[in-house]
Formats: sequence, C-alpha cells, structure tokens
Amino acid sequence: MFFKLQHTEKDTKARAGLITTDHGEIPTPIFMPVGTQGTVKAVDQEILKNKIDAKIILGNTYHLYLRPGLDILKGAGGLHKFINWDRPMLTDSGGFQVYSISEQRKITEEGVIFRSHIDGHKLLFTPENVMDTQRIIGADIIMAFDECTPYPATKEYATNSMHTTHRWLDRCITRFNETEPIYGHSQQLFPIIQGSVFEDLRLQSTEYCLKQDTEGIAIGGLSVGEPHEDMYRITEQICNIVPKDKPRYLMGVGTPANLLECIHLGIDMFDCVMPTRNARNGMLFTKEGTINIINKKWEDDYSPVDEDHTPQYSKAYLKHLFKAKEYLGAQIASEHNLRFYLWLVTEARKQILADTFLPWKNKMIAKLNLRL
Repeated sequence: MFFKLQHTEKDTKARAGLITTDHGEIPTPIFMPVGTQGTVKAVDQEILKNKIDAKIILGNTYHLYLRPGLDILKGAGGLHKFINWDRPMLTDSGGFQVYSISEQRKITEEGVIFRSHIDGHKLLFTPENVMDTQRIIGADIIMAFDECTPYPATKEYATNSMHTTHRWLDRCITRFNETEPIYGHSQQLFPIIQGSVFEDLRLQSTEYCLKQDTEGIAIGGLSVGEPHEDMYRITEQICNIVPKDKPRYLMGVGTPANLLECIHLGIDMFDCVMPTRNARNGMLFTKEGTINIINKKWEDDYSPVDEDHTPQYSKAYLKHLFKAKEYLGAQIASEHNLRFYLWLVTEARKQILADTFLPWKNKMIAKLNLRL
C-alpha cells in the first residue's frame, strides 16, 4: 500500500498518514525541501539527512534535463546515486518552470516550445518526453506534465488551459504505462489538478484526475499570486472531493502559516523554495515570528538565533556573516529554516494524532505572522 491514512483530527480535516516508497517511509503531513538542480541550495545532503531529517526532497525535470543532462544522470544510475541520497525523492515535471518563462514559450497541442534559459537553444517538452526524462531521473514520485495557469486568468483561458492539461495527462499516463522504471525501484505518477480560482473548473479537473486512479494527486496553480483566501477556498473544495486513501500534494506552498491552514483543510504534502530563498536574504522563521537578521537591531544581540533549532550561534554573529557577505551566513540560515519547517510539520502530526491540532494551530498562527 502506497499511502495509509492513520488518523484524522476530531475537530478539523487534518490528517496523519504514511507514504511507503522503495526508498523509505514518509510520515505525513510532510514538507519537501526543494533541490531544483540536484541540490538544496546551501545545504549538503548529510545535513539534510542527519540534522534536518528531511524525509523526501524535490528535484526539477526542466533544470536537470538541461544540467547535468540525461546521459550523465543515467550513467550515474539516476539522481539518487548521482547526489548520494538514499531517501525518497519527487520530481516536478517542469510545467511551472515553463510557465515562469512565459515570454519565451509557445504552447501547442504537441507540447511546449521554449528556449533554454542557459544558452537560448530551442527545446520541445511533450508529455511523452517528460515521462521519459523522469524515468531517467528516477524519482519515487513523478508529476504529470501540465500547463500551469497564470493568475489572473480569464475563465475562457483557464478552461482551455485545464483541458490541455487533461489531454496531456492522458498522454502522460499512456507513456508511463508503456515504460518501466530503469533502476529497479517503483515510481508513482501524480496528476495535477488545474482550473485557476474557478470552483466549477476545479471540480471538473479533480473529477478528471481522479478517474485516472493514480496513487496520489497534486493541486497546481495555487502559488502564482492569488490571494490566500482563494488558495484556502480551492484547497478546501478539492480536499472535500478527493478520497481519503489518496495523499494530497499542494504544490509550491508556502509560508509556515499557509502550511498549517492547509493541513487543517486536509493537505498531506508541501514543497516551497521559501525557507531557503528567504534564508539567503536574511529572513529566519521561528515559532515566535520572523526575524530579518540583516536589521541593525540584531548587531549586538548575543542571544541564540533560536533556542530550539539554532542554539549554537548568536543573532549578532549571524548578522555579521550576512553583512560581511560570508557564505556561511546563508548556510546557517538555510539549515535553520528547513529545520523549522520540518519541525512544524512533525509537530503538526503529533498534534493531529493527539486530537489537539486545532487549538495548537490557532496559537501557532497568532505568533507565526509576527515580525520580531
């Protein structure tokens, strides 16, 4: 069994579960650090595994296809061996990256024609070659190739985009079923629900994706600039429809408060660049609120960065590292934020199992949104 639902909290739809892959188990809810190009920026795999205790990390099909390239990855025996990571891994299909370079792309029925951000050469991504690429990368969970609908979008555009995603999903599944895993471990394919902020389209897309009877399901297009209220509204709608035995993955989300609100609604899996990207710019997440370590107020504050997750360094020292533009500053901050995110979902799981998630969540969110 790929996913086992272990408990649903009595006052919410928050769930504790267990995903089982050939590379290990993933307790849910879970946050997946983003390792776009075969690395979580500024954090090495030993720290990810032994200090942060990441249960699963994310890679990206588009970036890995370009660098190091499929021949190198296949020669290494897949991404797990290439980066020396023996835990589960998920790859995004590259649809979001294609969306993010919209001025350089052309969407056709066949796929997407666009230019490499590295050297400008022309590329074609199709549902078929994206499946083939993800077979070569070898992640445990792979994503269907979708068109990520921008925000805002007209109802007409969102409708056409959704239907394109559905036709591409059919082709992804056909190709996935025609091929076998390359490295001896199983892979699971997740479809991606689209439909922008329109509830009727989201209902259509959810029903279409569920008909494919995959082991899990992803929600796309909800980290593209829409208000948080719309994110929560659409997430709740979809979670009310998806069967309890399927893990729900909300792509690209989000802040610590976003995670807790969406766990409340029934989401099991998250990924986001925020903890590492913000860390490299001096923003630290703590359970008392956020710290901008670049601010002058921290220059003579000798208290720990965080008593729970980074007690060994002072705020004054970390501010100094950022001011001096030392690489170690970004490393410490990135490790700190990832440890906090993994602590947050682990603690949420404990609270769900104890049926105390709701009061704990409300107390946490009141502090998470504070600027220290």
